[in-house]
Amino acid sequence: MHSSYQKSTIFAVLALIVLTFSFTFPMIGFHGVLNKIDEGHKDEIHSFSKAIWNLYNQGRYKSTTTPKKAHNDLDQMIATSSEIGVASMPIWFVSLEAPNYPKEAFPEGIPVYFHFDGFSGEVHEMNTINHYIGMDPMWTGGTLEREIGIYALLFLSLIMVYFIAYNHKFLNYLMLIPVSLPLLFIADYSYWLYWFGHNLHDWGAFKIKPFMPTVFGDGKVAQFTTHSYPTIGFYLLVLISLFSLLAFIARNKANKEQKSVAA
Repeated sequence: MHSSYQKSTIFAVLALIVLTFSFTFPMIGFHGVLNKIDEGHKDEIHSFSKAIWNLYNQGRYKSTTTPKKAHNDLDQMIATSSEIGVASMPIWFVSLEAPNYPKEAFPEGIPVYFHFDGFSGEVHEMNTINHYIGMDPMWTGGTLEREIGIYALLFLSLIMVYFIAYNHKFLNYLMLIPVSLPLLFIADYSYWLYWFGHNLHDWGAFKIKPFMPTVFGDGKVAQFTTHSYPTIGFYLLVLISLFSLLAFIARNKANKEQKSVAA
Protein backbone atom coordinates (compact mmCIF):
# COMPACT_ATOMS: atom_id res chain seq x y z
CA MET A 1 0.00 0.00 0.00
CA HIS A 2 1.25 3.47 -0.90
CA SER A 3 2.78 5.30 2.10
CA SER A 4 0.71 8.44 1.48
CA TYR A 5 -2.43 6.31 1.41
CA GLN A 6 -1.47 4.80 4.77
CA LYS A 7 -0.88 8.26 6.18
CA SER A 8 -4.27 9.45 4.96
CA THR A 9 -5.93 6.51 6.73
CA ILE A 10 -4.05 7.17 9.96
CA PHE A 11 -4.96 10.88 9.95
CA ALA A 12 -8.62 10.06 9.25
CA VAL A 13 -8.69 7.53 12.10
CA LEU A 14 -7.21 10.12 14.47
CA ALA A 15 -9.82 12.70 13.40
CA LEU A 16 -12.58 10.13 13.95
CA ILE A 17 -11.28 9.22 17.41
CA VAL A 18 -11.13 12.85 18.56
CA LEU A 19 -14.58 13.60 17.15
CA THR A 20 -16.11 10.50 18.73
CA PHE A 21 -14.72 10.78 22.24
CA SER A 22 -14.95 14.58 22.52
CA PHE A 23 -18.40 15.16 21.07
CA THR A 24 -20.37 12.33 19.46
CA PHE A 25 -20.10 9.76 22.27
CA PRO A 26 -21.03 12.08 25.18
CA MET A 27 -23.79 13.72 23.11
CA ILE A 28 -25.38 10.34 22.35
CA GLY A 29 -24.87 9.06 25.90
CA PHE A 30 -26.49 12.12 27.49
CA HIS A 31 -29.14 12.76 24.84
CA GLY A 32 -32.54 13.69 26.28
CA VAL A 33 -31.41 13.50 29.92
CA LEU A 34 -31.96 17.18 30.70
CA ASN A 35 -35.52 16.91 29.38
CA LYS A 36 -36.18 13.98 31.70
CA ILE A 37 -34.81 15.98 34.65
CA ASP A 38 -36.96 19.01 33.78
CA GLU A 39 -40.03 16.80 33.46
CA GLY A 40 -39.37 15.11 36.82
CA HIS A 41 -38.65 11.72 35.24
CA LYS A 42 -35.26 11.19 36.88
CA ASP A 43 -36.05 7.50 37.46
CA GLU A 44 -35.99 7.03 33.68
CA ILE A 45 -32.37 8.17 33.38
CA HIS A 46 -30.17 5.20 32.48
CA SER A 47 -27.14 4.47 34.63
CA PHE A 48 -25.01 4.68 31.47
CA SER A 49 -26.06 8.31 30.96
CA LYS A 50 -25.17 9.07 34.57
CA ALA A 51 -21.76 7.46 34.16
CA ILE A 52 -21.13 9.50 30.99
CA TRP A 53 -22.00 12.77 32.72
CA ASN A 54 -19.92 11.92 35.81
CA LEU A 55 -16.91 11.05 33.65
CA TYR A 56 -17.00 14.05 31.33
CA ASN A 57 -17.69 16.56 34.09
CA GLN A 58 -14.56 15.80 36.07
CA GLY A 59 -12.83 19.11 36.83
CA ARG A 60 -15.39 21.26 35.03
CA TYR A 61 -16.88 24.47 36.39
CA LYS A 62 -19.79 24.04 38.79
CA SER A 63 -22.05 26.84 39.96
CA THR A 64 -21.03 28.50 43.21
CA THR A 65 -24.38 27.35 44.64
CA THR A 66 -23.61 23.68 43.96
CA PRO A 67 -22.69 21.69 47.11
CA LYS A 68 -19.21 20.16 46.83
CA LYS A 69 -20.60 16.70 47.54
CA ALA A 70 -22.64 16.98 44.33
CA HIS A 71 -19.70 17.78 42.06
CA ASN A 72 -19.26 15.11 39.36
CA ASP A 73 -22.23 13.08 40.65
CA LEU A 74 -25.37 13.47 38.56
CA ASP A 75 -27.61 11.84 41.18
CA GLN A 76 -26.43 14.36 43.78
CA MET A 77 -26.76 17.22 41.29
CA ILE A 78 -30.40 16.27 40.72
CA ALA A 79 -31.09 15.72 44.43
CA THR A 80 -29.71 19.17 45.34
CA SER A 81 -31.49 20.88 42.40
CA SER A 82 -28.12 22.10 41.13
CA GLU A 83 -27.63 23.56 37.68
CA ILE A 84 -26.72 20.77 35.28
CA GLY A 85 -24.98 21.28 31.96
CA VAL A 86 -24.51 18.87 29.07
CA ALA A 87 -21.76 16.25 28.95
CA SER A 88 -19.95 17.01 25.67
CA MET A 89 -16.81 19.12 25.51
CA PRO A 90 -17.38 22.89 25.88
CA ILE A 91 -16.33 24.84 22.78
CA TRP A 92 -16.56 28.51 23.76
CA PHE A 93 -16.44 30.37 27.05
CA VAL A 94 -18.20 33.63 27.92
CA SER A 95 -17.98 35.46 31.24
CA LEU A 96 -19.50 38.64 32.65
CA GLU A 97 -18.01 40.70 35.46
CA ALA A 98 -19.82 43.46 37.36
CA PRO A 99 -19.50 45.28 40.71
CA ASN A 100 -22.48 43.37 42.12
CA TYR A 101 -20.67 40.07 41.50
CA PRO A 102 -17.59 40.34 43.77
CA LYS A 103 -14.44 38.40 42.87
CA GLU A 104 -14.51 36.64 46.23
CA ALA A 105 -17.87 35.02 45.41
CA PHE A 106 -17.45 34.77 41.63
CA PRO A 107 -13.70 34.46 40.85
CA GLU A 108 -14.48 33.74 37.19
CA GLY A 109 -17.30 36.26 36.93
CA ILE A 110 -20.52 34.73 35.61
CA PRO A 111 -19.27 32.05 33.21
CA VAL A 112 -21.23 30.16 30.58
CA TYR A 113 -19.85 27.44 28.30
CA PHE A 114 -21.28 26.77 24.86
CA HIS A 115 -21.48 23.19 23.56
CA PHE A 116 -22.80 21.63 20.36
CA ASP A 117 -25.83 20.35 22.24
CA GLY A 118 -26.43 22.96 24.94
CA PHE A 119 -24.81 24.97 27.72
CA SER A 120 -23.13 24.63 31.09
CA GLY A 121 -21.98 27.00 33.83
CA GLU A 122 -24.06 29.81 35.36
CA VAL A 123 -26.76 29.56 32.70
CA HIS A 124 -29.66 30.65 34.92
CA GLU A 125 -27.72 33.66 36.25
CA MET A 126 -26.63 34.66 32.75
CA ASN A 127 -30.23 34.53 31.50
CA THR A 128 -31.29 36.67 34.45
CA ILE A 129 -28.67 39.28 33.57
CA ASN A 130 -29.67 39.22 29.91
CA HIS A 131 -33.30 39.71 30.90
CA TYR A 132 -32.44 43.09 32.46
CA ILE A 133 -31.27 44.44 29.11
CA GLY A 134 -34.23 42.93 27.22
CA MET A 135 -32.32 39.99 25.73
CA ASP A 136 -33.94 36.60 25.14
CA PRO A 137 -32.77 33.60 27.19
CA MET A 138 -29.94 31.68 25.54
CA TRP A 139 -31.97 28.58 24.77
CA THR A 140 -34.07 30.53 22.22
CA GLY A 141 -31.06 30.65 19.89
CA GLY A 142 -29.49 27.76 18.02
CA THR A 143 -32.48 25.44 18.49
CA LEU A 144 -32.05 23.84 15.07
CA GLU A 145 -28.32 23.38 15.62
CA ARG A 146 -28.92 21.61 18.92
CA GLU A 147 -31.63 19.39 17.44
CA ILE A 148 -29.56 18.22 14.47
CA GLY A 149 -26.19 18.30 16.24
CA ILE A 150 -26.01 14.58 16.95
CA TYR A 151 -27.10 13.66 13.42
CA ALA A 152 -24.62 16.09 11.89
CA LEU A 153 -21.75 14.61 13.89
CA LEU A 154 -22.85 11.06 13.03
CA PHE A 155 -22.86 12.12 9.37
CA LEU A 156 -19.29 13.44 9.74
CA SER A 157 -18.30 10.18 11.42
CA LEU A 158 -19.80 8.24 8.51
CA ILE A 159 -17.82 10.38 6.06
CA MET A 160 -14.62 9.52 7.91
CA VAL A 161 -15.46 5.80 8.09
CA TYR A 162 -16.13 5.66 4.33
CA PHE A 163 -12.97 7.67 3.66
CA ILE A 164 -10.99 5.11 5.67
CA ALA A 165 -12.64 2.12 4.01
CA TYR A 166 -12.83 3.34 0.41
CA ASN A 167 -10.86 5.47 -2.01
CA HIS A 168 -13.36 7.50 -3.99
CA LYS A 169 -12.90 11.04 -5.29
CA PHE A 170 -16.31 12.22 -4.05
CA LEU A 171 -15.72 10.78 -0.55
CA ASN A 172 -12.27 12.32 -0.46
CA TYR A 173 -13.70 15.80 -1.04
CA LEU A 174 -16.33 15.27 1.65
CA MET A 175 -13.45 15.25 4.13
CA LEU A 176 -13.29 19.00 3.61
CA ILE A 177 -16.49 19.29 5.68
CA PRO A 178 -14.79 18.34 8.97
CA VAL A 179 -11.88 20.54 7.89
CA SER A 180 -14.26 23.51 8.07
CA LEU A 181 -15.69 22.70 11.54
CA PRO A 182 -13.91 25.51 13.47
CA LEU A 183 -14.95 28.13 10.91
CA LEU A 184 -18.52 26.82 10.79
CA PHE A 185 -18.80 27.05 14.57
CA ILE A 186 -17.42 30.59 14.71
CA ALA A 187 -19.74 31.71 11.89
CA ASP A 188 -22.81 30.24 13.59
CA TYR A 189 -21.78 31.54 17.01
CA SER A 190 -21.19 35.04 15.60
CA TYR A 191 -24.54 35.03 13.85
CA TRP A 192 -26.43 34.20 17.05
CA LEU A 193 -24.52 36.82 19.03
CA TYR A 194 -25.54 39.39 16.43
CA TRP A 195 -29.15 38.15 16.54
CA PHE A 196 -29.37 38.40 20.33
CA GLY A 197 -27.72 41.82 20.40
CA HIS A 198 -29.98 43.24 17.69
CA ASN A 199 -33.29 41.79 18.90
CA LEU A 200 -33.63 43.40 22.32
CA HIS A 201 -37.09 43.75 23.88
CA ASP A 202 -38.73 46.74 25.51
CA TRP A 203 -39.37 44.85 28.74
CA GLY A 204 -35.72 45.16 29.73
CA ALA A 205 -35.13 47.20 32.91
CA PHE A 206 -32.08 48.82 31.27
CA LYS A 207 -32.51 50.36 27.84
CA ILE A 208 -29.48 50.00 25.62
CA LYS A 209 -28.99 50.35 21.89
CA PRO A 210 -28.71 47.23 19.72
CA PHE A 211 -25.11 46.02 19.77
CA MET A 212 -22.80 43.26 18.60
CA PRO A 213 -21.60 41.21 21.58
CA THR A 214 -17.89 40.44 21.64
CA VAL A 215 -17.09 37.28 19.68
CA PHE A 216 -13.45 37.03 20.75
CA GLY A 217 -11.69 39.01 23.46
CA ASP A 218 -12.87 41.47 26.08
CA GLY A 219 -15.68 43.99 25.76
CA LYS A 220 -18.14 46.17 27.62
CA VAL A 221 -21.95 45.93 27.82
CA ALA A 222 -23.69 48.45 30.10
CA GLN A 223 -21.92 48.08 33.48
CA PHE A 224 -20.62 44.60 32.61
CA THR A 225 -17.16 43.63 31.43
CA THR A 226 -17.38 40.69 29.04
CA HIS A 227 -14.86 37.99 28.16
CA SER A 228 -15.31 35.65 25.20
CA TYR A 229 -12.71 33.01 24.37
CA PRO A 230 -12.38 29.51 22.91
CA THR A 231 -12.02 26.64 25.33
CA ILE A 232 -10.92 22.98 25.10
CA GLY A 233 -13.64 21.86 22.69
CA PHE A 234 -12.68 24.48 20.10
CA TYR A 235 -9.05 23.35 20.16
CA LEU A 236 -10.26 19.79 19.66
CA LEU A 237 -12.25 21.01 16.64
CA VAL A 238 -9.04 22.56 15.29
CA LEU A 239 -7.29 19.21 15.84
CA ILE A 240 -10.08 17.38 13.97
CA SER A 241 -9.80 19.96 11.19
CA LEU A 242 -6.02 19.52 10.97
CA PHE A 243 -6.17 15.72 10.90
CA SER A 244 -8.92 15.82 8.27
CA LEU A 245 -6.93 18.23 6.10
CA LEU A 246 -3.79 16.10 6.35
CA ALA A 247 -5.85 13.02 5.46
CA PHE A 248 -7.30 14.79 2.42
CA ILE A 249 -3.88 16.03 1.21
CA ALA A 250 -2.21 12.63 1.73
CA ARG A 251 -5.01 10.76 -0.10
CA ASN A 252 -4.85 13.15 -3.07
CA LYS A 253 -1.08 12.78 -3.16
CA ALA A 254 -1.34 8.99 -3.16
CA ASN A 255 -3.90 9.01 -5.97
CA LYS A 256 -1.82 11.36 -8.12
CA GLU A 257 1.33 9.29 -7.65
CA GLN A 258 -0.52 6.07 -8.45
CA LYS A 259 -1.87 7.63 -11.64
CA SER A 260 1.61 8.76 -12.70
CA VAL A 261 2.99 5.25 -12.09
CA ALA A 262 0.14 3.68 -14.05
CA ALA A 263 0.75 6.07 -16.95
